Amino acid sequence: MSHFAKLDENNMVVAVFRGRQEDDGREAELSAQTGERYVQTSYNTRGGIHLTGGQPLRKNYAGIGYFYDQNRDAFIPPQPFPSWILDEQSCQWQPPIPYPIDGLHWWNEQTQEWIAE
Repeated sequence: MSHFAKLDENNMVVAVFRGRQEDDGREAELSAQTGERYVQTSYNTRGGIHLTGGQPLRKNYAGIGYFYDQNRDAFIPPQPFPSWILDEQSCQWQPPIPYPIDGLHWWNEQTQEWIAE
């Protein structure tokens, strides 16, 4: 099954559509037919890894609000906090302090720390 992200003029994802398997690789044709910009995305790709062992596509499955970076050929999610840094390999945002391994936590941007629930 193919999936396509519809982009606005700033390369922001405004919608994601499921296509037919035979549409795989036909993003240029789809864009030409509709006059809108579509870029294929892979439902099984997260952080540059294909979850079922296949070929990863564009680092991350696109979502509304994601940015399509043409230079990286990657979908990048919105930055969750100003202090978080983009990991160039995965194109995912990383906190300045790793997530604790014990229990549930939430990020406090003001104090720059994880707070236990």
